[in-house]
Amino acid sequence: MMQNVRMRAWVETVAAAICGILFVVTLVWRDWIERVFGVSPDLGSGALEWAIIVLALCATLAFSLLARSEWRRAREHLTE
Repeated sequence: MMQNVRMRAWVETVAAAICGILFVVTLVWRDWIERVFGVSPDLGSGALEWAIIVLALCATLAFSLLARSEWRRAREHLTE
């Protein structure tokens, strides 16, 4: 099955995982931007972190659905 999966499925799977990790990290550790980069782009309001949470969640869902479609296509191709 692995040989029948297009590169797109792998890219979408990895992108979903990265976005999911970013979502969880930002949700749990809200001041990671300030600690990692030493700057406060939103002046401590937390607006940037909430924007990252929302965008990362949306991207995780989108990439997950796209990857699911590609994996299903590969599985259907295998059973033909």
